[in-house]
Amino acid sequence: MSFLEDSFLLIKEYLEAEISPKKAFFDEKFVQLLMEENTLLLSLCDQLNADEKTLRNLNALVNARSAAKNQYKAEDFFLSDLLSLYSQELPREDEKSRFVLAYYFDVLRNRQFADANALQTLNRLVTNPDFINNLEAIRKRNILITSDNKANQSFLVTTLSQTKSDKLQQVLNAINSFAKLAFNLSFEKEAMDQMLASTTFSKENSAINTVPDNDSLEKVLKELHQLVGLEKVKNDVKELINLLEVQKKRDKEGLKNIDITLHTVFLGPPGTGKTSVARLLSRIYKHLGFLSQGQLYETDREGMIAGFVGQTATKVDKVVQESLGGVLFIDEAYALTQHIMGNDYGSEAVNTLLKRMEDHREDLSVVVAGYTEPMKAFIESNPGLRSRFNRYFYFDHFTAEQLFQIFEGFCKQADFILDTNAQEKLTDTFDLLVDKKDDSFGNARVVRNLFEKCVQNQANRIIKLSKISKKTLKTITEEDIPEPKDTQEQVTFSVDKE
Repeated sequence: MSFLEDSFLLIKEYLEAEISPKKAFFDEKFVQLLMEENTLLLSLCDQLNADEKTLRNLNALVNARSAAKNQYKAEDFFLSDLLSLYSQELPREDEKSRFVLAYYFDVLRNRQFADANALQTLNRLVTNPDFINNLEAIRKRNILITSDNKANQSFLVTTLSQTKSDKLQQVLNAINSFAKLAFNLSFEKEAMDQMLASTTFSKENSAINTVPDNDSLEKVLKELHQLVGLEKVKNDVKELINLLEVQKKRDKEGLKNIDITLHTVFLGPPGTGKTSVARLLSRIYKHLGFLSQGQLYETDREGMIAGFVGQTATKVDKVVQESLGGVLFIDEAYALTQHIMGNDYGSEAVNTLLKRMEDHREDLSVVVAGYTEPMKAFIESNPGLRSRFNRYFYFDHFTAEQLFQIFEGFCKQADFILDTNAQEKLTDTFDLLVDKKDDSFGNARVVRNLFEKCVQNQANRIIKLSKISKKTLKTITEEDIPEPKDTQEQVTFSVDKE
């Protein structure tokens, strides 16, 4: 049974209860176009599967054992590559893009095509919470991880470009077709050439944030001061700097010093600046002479845990190696020890990490971050964690006024201004969001999503005007701001979906 057919059964009662007509997100012509593109895609997969050398090279990018057995077929790599692209374009996600992804999944996994005669049901289906949740699970489960842990790697483009395969252009065309159907996004030749050169969909080729040119401690402290809110964290950082500077002075005088750990726990809800502060800390440590490079390497559970015995330690070793001289930032670190199902290699990851922290204690700082209570449980789960992490930074939710400041910051960066009525409506919005927030409230992430929605609404409004001035292009009005209640409901729905 295909994913779409299974979804029909899951929401049968829901569909029968819906009597009023729903918005049509796609029509029969669009479904026919999907069928034509996927028919070509399956033919291309058959050609690639017939080439044993290409399959071996593809599987070698995943892991040596899989490569030897040709565990994955062309369909698996296509699905993973398309999911990587989809993940990069999540801000554009809508009902149509969800349907396109579900359609491609059914074709690549089951070789089944959705029935164009069921358009009314399909259009209803894409708005159903069960369908959306199942599709999100599919998206997370089917992205393959490379043996060297590169993010958003295009397996097919990598392999076919290296071997100068005559199928490369067909693969690029298939990727382009998916992007156009799902997001109305068409890669120009320059973008396609860039994809070919980098063999990755990501705008950044790695999870490493390096120190800017001509950087200085003064510049870092200025950036820290400019962050909205976070007064307690800023004070904690200042006190840490004072301690480190005094340690240096004692060293110069030949005095003994206590051992200072640079390993830190960041506690707090999402969207409160934990990653930004970690980047600043890495640069501070470098300028004070406690780290040699000052780069920040960002990762999470997925970047450290493998699905095969012995592979997790290898992944952790690589992550640590990339972080030497800087800060290793592990987001939602508590997920390393949360056993959800079956065999889990979280303890292997933690034990390997602790060993490497000891091996490289002179030139490595590890920052683990996440929700307060799960992170406390994580630290208490292992004596080694308790002994190495004794410095805690607490990140609080932003106030309504601070959320407004963050929104104004996005406006300034993107060359927008708010008229008076828009400011008042946003104030009401943030007051409501803060009043209704829970521990999972996304803070600055919510503000960014709202800002992007306002920009979209403004574009839809002004595109109809016969004359558009520079001021019109810059100004966000009350009309462009969603109703406060609608924004609050959308935030709650997004949290529930996660």
